[in-house]
Amino acid sequence: MADVSFHDLSLLDDAARARLLKRSEADLTSFVERARPIVEAVRSEGDAALVRFGRELDKADVTAATLKVSEAEFDAAFEAVAPEVVEAIRFGIENIRVFHEEQKPEAMWLKEIRPGGFAGDRFTPIRSVALYVPRGKGAFPSVTMMTAVPAVVAGVPELSIVTPPTPDGSVDAATLVAARLAGVGTVYKCGGAQAVAAVAYGTETVKPALKIVGPGSPWVVAAKRLLAGVIDPGLPAGPSEAIIFADGSVHGGLAALDLLVEAEHGPDSSAYLVTHERRVAEEALAALPDHWARMTEQRVDFSRAVLCGPHGGVVLTPSLEESYRFVNDYAPEHLEILSTDPFAHLGRITEAAEILMGPHTPVTIGNFGLGPNAVLPTSRWARTYGPLSVTDFVKRSSIGYVTAGGYETFARHARTLATYEGFSSHYNAVSEMRAPYLPK
Repeated sequence: MADVSFHDLSLLDDAARARLLKRSEADLTSFVERARPIVEAVRSEGDAALVRFGRELDKADVTAATLKVSEAEFDAAFEAVAPEVVEAIRFGIENIRVFHEEQKPEAMWLKEIRPGGFAGDRFTPIRSVALYVPRGKGAFPSVTMMTAVPAVVAGVPELSIVTPPTPDGSVDAATLVAARLAGVGTVYKCGGAQAVAAVAYGTETVKPALKIVGPGSPWVVAAKRLLAGVIDPGLPAGPSEAIIFADGSVHGGLAALDLLVEAEHGPDSSAYLVTHERRVAEEALAALPDHWARMTEQRVDFSRAVLCGPHGGVVLTPSLEESYRFVNDYAPEHLEILSTDPFAHLGRITEAAEILMGPHTPVTIGNFGLGPNAVLPTSRWARTYGPLSVTDFVKRSSIGYVTAGGYETFARHARTLATYEGFSSHYNAVSEMRAPYLPK
């Protein structure tokens, strides 16, 4: 049985340190090439390709007639899901909605920049968005909650969900419950690269969308790259990743418990415990076998593959400053600050998509309904992207308005710059040529 990967940062050269920052999806070349014929088949064959790939790739019993979830299937889902699960979904949706209502930008604002000259912004919903909900390594009603709620809050008029079907040709029941409770009534049974292609091009059943959001496998990420010129691929959200940052105020066993949360998503996840305290590192390593003994076999296999492989384990740094530096260089999707005084560290960490603070805020609570969105940028994209939000479902238009009284001041300066840049039509549009056409 492989040992948990232990990385003493003080003993690593620059190349070895850089390898720790790589994600499993760093090189998608092979996925892009294999996804290309799938994308082309969906573009040219439509529903027939979705049915074929559903049977071949998802091993699911789907037909063209059943690609779209029916109202009866939605109704049956509420009968199939235990009441306490429905209650937990409602609880999460309520919290997520409250959080995202606070994010919602003002519909329009205008400010008088100078006398007679007004400028501002207007926000309007994107007309159509597809929400990708993965299923390959489990069922994720939480992803439905996180993608659907902000989209509904934003007022997107045409929303759909694409998600891989189960072997019997159905959709995970809790996912359908979450969709209906969040306010989305259109769900298509397709996943992977074929789902991205379906919402990009449209098929006989699947309506095309302008944008797709949601996390997915390397196949999904590869298809988004291929189709970026056809559909807005949204923020880059790939396989799960997390850093558990721990100082000396907590027990390493707690750090090990939380380290397993994202590691159990799948063997393509990434998860590190980062600490400058050797005691914490040793306690974590000692606690992992007991934690594994209380997990299901599949999740043990997944998390072992991560923590014993090149994209996970324990990172011991030579100092607190080096811990901060490693976290910022890694720019994780999920970051936990495990400390009895997490705010003491918060100011030193700038590169993380989600920051959960203190011993009572594990990633689990963030994933299932604290309020902030758990669909997050991966692969170091936290350096330039933030979490999924209401603003991902709206577009911004600049508004300008100049009054008759303010016109000449703006026109005079515009004429000067038009002359300098050599644009005669720019100049003419604010010259004396305009005067005869203006209202008297």
